[in-house]
Amino acid sequence: MKLKWGILGTGGICKTFAEGINHSENGEVIAVASREKEKAEKFGDEFNIPLRFADYEKLINNNKVDIVYIGIPHSLHAEWAIKSARAKKHILCEKPLTLNQYEAMRVIEEAKGNNVFLMEAFMYRCHPQTEKLIEILKEKIIGDVFIIDAAFSFRTNVDITHRLLNHYLAGGGILDVGCYCVSMSRLIAGVAGGKQIEEPIEIKGTGVIGKESRVDEEACALLKFPSGIMAKLSIGLKVRQDSVLKIYGTEGWILVPEPWIPARNGEKTKILINKYDKNMTEEITVETKKPLYTIEADTVAKYINMGKKEAIFPAMTLEDTLRNMKVLDTWKKEIGLVYDMEKEENQIYTIYKIPLKIKKETKMKYGNIKGFDKPISKLVMGTMIPLHVVFDHFFENGGNCFDTAYNYDMDSEKKLGLWIKNRGIRKDVVILDKGAHTPFCNPEDLTKQLYESLNKMQTDYIDIYMLHRDNPEIPVGEFIDVLNKHKNKGIIKTFGVSNWTIKRIEEANAYAKSKNLSGFSCISNNFSLAKIVQSIWPGIVSSSDKDSKIWLKKTQIPLFAWSSQARGFFVRGKPDYLSDETFVKMWYSPDNFEKQKRAKELAEKKNVSITTIVLSYVLSQAFPIFALIGPSAIDETKESLKAFEIQLTEEEVKYLDLE
Repeated sequence: MKLKWGILGTGGICKTFAEGINHSENGEVIAVASREKEKAEKFGDEFNIPLRFADYEKLINNNKVDIVYIGIPHSLHAEWAIKSARAKKHILCEKPLTLNQYEAMRVIEEAKGNNVFLMEAFMYRCHPQTEKLIEILKEKIIGDVFIIDAAFSFRTNVDITHRLLNHYLAGGGILDVGCYCVSMSRLIAGVAGGKQIEEPIEIKGTGVIGKESRVDEEACALLKFPSGIMAKLSIGLKVRQDSVLKIYGTEGWILVPEPWIPARNGEKTKILINKYDKNMTEEITVETKKPLYTIEADTVAKYINMGKKEAIFPAMTLEDTLRNMKVLDTWKKEIGLVYDMEKEENQIYTIYKIPLKIKKETKMKYGNIKGFDKPISKLVMGTMIPLHVVFDHFFENGGNCFDTAYNYDMDSEKKLGLWIKNRGIRKDVVILDKGAHTPFCNPEDLTKQLYESLNKMQTDYIDIYMLHRDNPEIPVGEFIDVLNKHKNKGIIKTFGVSNWTIKRIEEANAYAKSKNLSGFSCISNNFSLAKIVQSIWPGIVSSSDKDSKIWLKKTQIPLFAWSSQARGFFVRGKPDYLSDETFVKMWYSPDNFEKQKRAKELAEKKNVSITTIVLSYVLSQAFPIFALIGPSAIDETKESLKAFEIQLTEEEVKYLDLE
C-alpha cells in the first residue's frame, strides 16, 4: 500500500521530509497544515501537495490521510500525537517524541489503544550505516568496548524566539540533539553486551542554561552502563564541535564521521576502524541509492504494510523511546532544566488540551460505603508517586478514588489537590485522606492536620477521612467525638481507620451507637494474597489472616486494602524505598512462595499476568473490598484494570489461599 502522508508544520525539517517522500516508492504527501494559511499554500506549491490546511485538526481528521508526520515544535508533539492517534492516523513524530517520559507514556498508550503505528523519527536508526555499525560491534573488531564519545553540536545565531532557544517551545540542546547521543550510546552499550539496548545505571550531567533563553545552550553528560562501558556526551547550540561518534575498545577504535545525518541526499558514508596492532586505519564504505529521509519514510511504510504498530530494532521501538526519554529527563534534572509547561501548577489541561472525562465504556467496577452516597471505584489510586498523566489515565478509565495522607512523601496531598483543581473535577472524585499518624495520634493533632490537609489540597471537604494509626492510650470515644464534630461541620463526609485492630474498631463503633453518633464506616488495613512476615513499620495491622476475613465477611465493613499487590513480591520487583534486606524480611516465607507459584500457574491457565491474578484475588473476597494500587506507569494501571476481566471461583480463591 502506498501511504498517503499529511505533514503538520512547514518548517525546515518538514521541507526536508517532504523532499524525502518525493523520492519514495511507498508514499506520497497529499496534505500539509500550518496555523497560517499562507505558509500552508506556499509549502503546498513548493512540493505539489493538493490539500492545504490552516488548521492541524482538519488535516488529522481528513479521511484521505493515512499517516501524519509531526514536525512542529517539541512542546506541541504530545498534544498532536494523541489527537492524531484518536483520529486513527498512523504517526511518525519528530524527536523528541514528547517533553518527558511521562508524556511519552501517554502518547504510546493512545497509539496502542487506537491501534495505530507510532515511531519516533530518529532517521539515523533507519539508515544502513547504523546496521553496519551494529554488525562491526557484534564482530568485536575492536575488542571489548570501553568508552563511547558522542558529540552533536553546532553554533546558531538565532534569537530566543526561534524554536531552538525558545523556552515555551521546549528549545535547548538536550531535547534537540542530546537525544541522538543518548539513543546511540544506549544502542552501542547494548550491542556490545550481546543485547539490543542497554540502560545506564549512573547518569551525571552538567550544562549552561541561558539567562535570556532559559534553555540549555551547552551540556555534557557521563553515562555508566552495567557492563562498565562509559559514554561521554557533548552537545551544544552555541558552540561548534566535531559532531562525530568515536568508540574505543581494547583492540582499537571506530570513528563514524556522520553518525546523526548520514548521507542526507543518498551519497556514500564511511566508518573508520583503527586496530592498534596494525597501526593503520581501515575505511568501510556504506552506499545507498536513497536519500536519508526517503529511507526513513520507506521504513515506516514497510512496517505498516506488515501490519506492525511499532518499528523493529534498530529503528526506534516504543520501549526504546520510553527509556531514552527517561535518560533525557535525568540529564535535564541534573542541570536544573524544567520547562514552565512541565510544572504541575501550569498543567491546567491534559497534555492533549481536552477536558478530562471518563470514557463511555470502562472496565472499572464500583462499591459503596454506608452513609456515603457516591459510588467508589474498586481500584483506588495511591499518590505516593504523584504523576498527573497516570492520574488522568486512571480517571478516564473510571477510577475516581485517590488515596493520600498527611505524612506521605513528595507532598502528595498538595500535588493531588492541584491536579484536581486544574482538571476541575472535585465533585467527580473521592478523596481518601489520612492523618494522626504516630506519634501525633490524638484528637488535637488530628484536628490540626485535617485543616492543614484541606489547605494543601485546596478543598473545602474530604470525602473519606481516616486515622492513619491507633493510639491505644486514648479512649476510643475521644476519637469518635472529634470525628463526628468535623463530620457535622461538613469538612469530612465519612470516616474510618487505618491499621486498627478488630477489638478497637468494635469498641469505637459500640461507643458511637450508644451515643447515637456515626461510627467507623470503613477501614484500611493491609490485605493481599501474600501475608506480611515481618512488619517494617511500627503500628501496622494486616487483615489477611483467617479470623479477620471471617469478621469482615460477617460485618460487611468495607476494607481499603493497602499493599494489595504485596509491593511487587509476586513479580519479584520491589519499590525503590525498600532495601533488598527489608523486602526479604517483609515477604519471604515458604507459604508466600507457594502462593506465588500457584498464582503463576493460574495466570498461565487463564492467559493473564500474575499481577492480574493477585489483584483479582483481592477483589474476589466475600466482603466489600477496595484495592489500593500505586502504579508509576500507565501500563501498570492497565494491568490492574485487567483484574475486572476475570472472576476467580471460590475454589480458585481457596487454592490460592493454600486451603
